Amino acid sequence: MAGKKDKKRVNSKELITTWPLYVLLVVVFLLYIFYQKIGALATAFGSATFILIFALLIIEVINGSQQEDRIKNLLEMVGAIVLVVIAWFSLKIILHTNYPLDAVPSCSMLPYLQRGDMIVLKGANSSTIKAPTVDVTAAAMQKMLKNINNESLECVAYDVNGAAVNISQVLLPGYSIGLFKPEGTGGVIVPYSQQQNNLVKYQCGTTSVVFNNGTTMQEAALTSITIGTTVIKGDNNNTIIVYKTLPQDLFYREGDSYVVHRVYAIINADGESYYLTKGDNNPGLDMQYSNIPSNQSNVEGKVIARIPYLGYFKLILSGAITQPQGCNYVLQD
Repeated sequence: MAGKKDKKRVNSKELITTWPLYVLLVVVFLLYIFYQKIGALATAFGSATFILIFALLIIEVINGSQQEDRIKNLLEMVGAIVLVVIAWFSLKIILHTNYPLDAVPSCSMLPYLQRGDMIVLKGANSSTIKAPTVDVTAAAMQKMLKNINNESLECVAYDVNGAAVNISQVLLPGYSIGLFKPEGTGGVIVPYSQQQNNLVKYQCGTTSVVFNNGTTMQEAALTSITIGTTVIKGDNNNTIIVYKTLPQDLFYREGDSYVVHRVYAIINADGESYYLTKGDNNPGLDMQYSNIPSNQSNVEGKVIARIPYLGYFKLILSGAITQPQGCNYVLQD
C-alpha cells in the first residue's frame, strides 16, 4: 500500500499547475475587451488570449497523460467531446439551422448588437421574418439581378466643381445629397429620375452621427425605398438575420462570409423570397454597396437572443482580433 501511495504522490508532483493560467486567461480576456478601441493593445491582449487557450489545452492533455489512470482520463476527454458534439447537433435540430450559434464580427448593428456578442439563431423564412413584403414578377426580379450594377447606388453628400465631383459621407458645407454610382476609381452622380427603370428606387436624406468623442455630424443616408407603388422606411423592429454572402459581393471580397443585418424589406418574386438587408449603423442597404440581395437559400437563420462578450472567443480564434472600421460612431434615428 505504501508503494502505491508514494506513486500517486510522485504523479501529483509531476502535474503542471494550471489554475494561475486560467486566472491569467480571464484577466487578459477582460483587458482585451476593455482595450478594443486601442489597436496595439487589442492585438497584444487578443494574441495573448489565443496563446493561453492553446497552451492550456496542451497542458491539460499533458497532465492527463501523466496521471495514473490514463485510460480513464482519455475516456473522460472523449466523453466531453462527444457531449459537445451532441449538444451542437441537438441545437441544430431544435433551432432548425446549421449554425445555431455565431458571433457578431463588426459594429454595423450598433447599438442593438455589439461586436463580440454571441448570437443564437433560429431557422427562418419569409413567413417568420418580420419586414414589409412586396410582390413582383420573377421576370422583374431577374432583370434587377442582371442589372445590379445600375441598382447599386449609394447615398452621398457631393459637390460639383467643374468636371470634378467631390463626394463625402459626412455632409460638408455647400454639399448636396444625392445618389452616386461608383465607376472604376471614380463615379457619377445619378439624378433620382434615372432610377425609373430600376426595381428598387432610393430616396436619400441625412441622419445624425454621434462619434465616441461626443462630436455630432450630419451624414448622407437612405431614408426610404420605393418598389412599384410601395414606399418602405426602415423599422428597427424588423427581424435580424444572418445570411451567406456570394463571391461577387463586396462584403465577401472584404472577407465577410456571413453578415448579421436587419431585413429592411422582402421581395416576393412569384413565391421566391429575396431579402433587402441593412446594418442599423450603416447609411444604406447592403445592395447599395454592390451586394446581391440574399435569397432564402442563403439565409442561415434569424437572431433570437444574444449573449454579450462570449462571441469574442470565436473572433480571437478565427484571427479577427483587431476592431474593424465603423466602431467609433453610432447613427441616430
